[in-house]
Amino acid sequence: MLDLEVLDVAFGGKGIAKVPTEDGDFTVFIPNAIAGQKVRARVSLCKRRHAEAKITAVLRRAPEEREVPYQAIPGAPYITLPLEVQRQLKERTTLEVYRRIGEQDDIETLYEGWVDSPLPFHYRNKMEYSFSAIGRGPDADPEAEFGDGFHLGFKARGTWWAVEDLNADSGLFDAPMENLLPGIRQWLEATGLPAWHAPRREGFYRFLVVRRSLAEDRLLINLVTTSNGLEAFDVPAFGQWLQSQLGERLAGFIHTLNDDTGERVEAREGSSRLILGDDHVVERLHGLSFEIQMKSFFQTNPPCAERLYAQVLAYAFQDPVPLAGTADAVTLDLFCGTGTIAQLLAKEGQRRVIGVDLVEDAIHDARKSADRNGVQGLEFHAADVGRFLLEHPEYQGRIGTVVLDPPRSGISPKSLRKVIRLRAERLVYVSCNPATQARDLVILREAGYVLRQFKLVDQFPHTSHIEAVALLELDPALAGENDGKDELATP
Repeated sequence: MLDLEVLDVAFGGKGIAKVPTEDGDFTVFIPNAIAGQKVRARVSLCKRRHAEAKITAVLRRAPEEREVPYQAIPGAPYITLPLEVQRQLKERTTLEVYRRIGEQDDIETLYEGWVDSPLPFHYRNKMEYSFSAIGRGPDADPEAEFGDGFHLGFKARGTWWAVEDLNADSGLFDAPMENLLPGIRQWLEATGLPAWHAPRREGFYRFLVVRRSLAEDRLLINLVTTSNGLEAFDVPAFGQWLQSQLGERLAGFIHTLNDDTGERVEAREGSSRLILGDDHVVERLHGLSFEIQMKSFFQTNPPCAERLYAQVLAYAFQDPVPLAGTADAVTLDLFCGTGTIAQLLAKEGQRRVIGVDLVEDAIHDARKSADRNGVQGLEFHAADVGRFLLEHPEYQGRIGTVVLDPPRSGISPKSLRKVIRLRAERLVYVSCNPATQARDLVILREAGYVLRQFKLVDQFPHTSHIEAVALLELDPALAGENDGKDELATP
């Protein structure tokens, strides 16, 4: 264990501390630390020039921190900081990433500003809670040993095997639901069946997953257990108890069996059964409705997602480039998921919008959603971009705008070269990880795409995460050799 003074914070929420050695100061990175804190941390990785450590306890708060009426959880490390301080931290570290990784020396002149979340608290529409036979209560000494018991909450700082009970509102999710967790824990513990013991890879209760519709104020609950002891568990009785506590707010209750030994909610060979109610909740964005099932991907912060998508639309429709304004122009939505952006583009006037995603289930949901919303001018394809172009050569040269919304890992180099090969006149790049977006900007600039404008969107207040929306336009005079020509021939 090390007691460390946090001197600064780098992009991604990594606190920076220095340890004096005979050879000079040795750098230690501490995720989710705040500059000015003194923390106790356990080293998790040590290299020649730096180490990484996980916080086990905060020994002293930073001067800017203040008391909040919420139970502290590892997933909201900045909740004690005023929102303006959070903004300053995220802006400073993110712009530095664009300068350093994206090689954008003029980044301040391109930065259009910050988009706040309409809900600074209680904005999440999904939360996963863990059961554990090892843990402690939230009021316990943070340096106290973990004990045996029946726990329900979040993984304790610096551990994968222990859980700290959540007994009250975290400030991120649904307050009434989180205030009910002690009752849920008590009801399930009374069955005599054990909580999951991660080191031994045994137990019965594993996860409690809750989805919330902010539009309808309803909850979809999934209890995940193993099959070991299932014959002794009255699943319908627990569902009825939930209904007695939540009333009409309970949209549905699902029971999932997961006998995998890994620490993941979704099993490779699991099964789910609807016990009561519906298997989905309904969310609304920009006048469109979406049926969201337990496994569906959907934006975690719907009110802020509306602002994010409004910026995407503003960039997509801004001063139409020549091709984008023609009758046969095509707008391509890559990594479209369940097709939210594609539907919005079509709804707002794009004549032909094509959504492409590798995940067939997502494309299936996108088609259903578009039909339900009555949106015209849409096509959805389950394919990667290279295969899509091979199968549909008629769209080559007709793509005016491409919208990109990749996962946190960004776009693979091969896929990015295929995107470049489209030679779209405009790219609107949505990113939940500006570091990978900055990396891709270098390749795009070499291929002739110039960053014109971008905004940062605070989708996740009180965390280190930030989203970015960037507008790029093609300048053929700047195109180099990296234009993806060799990639189009390979699906």
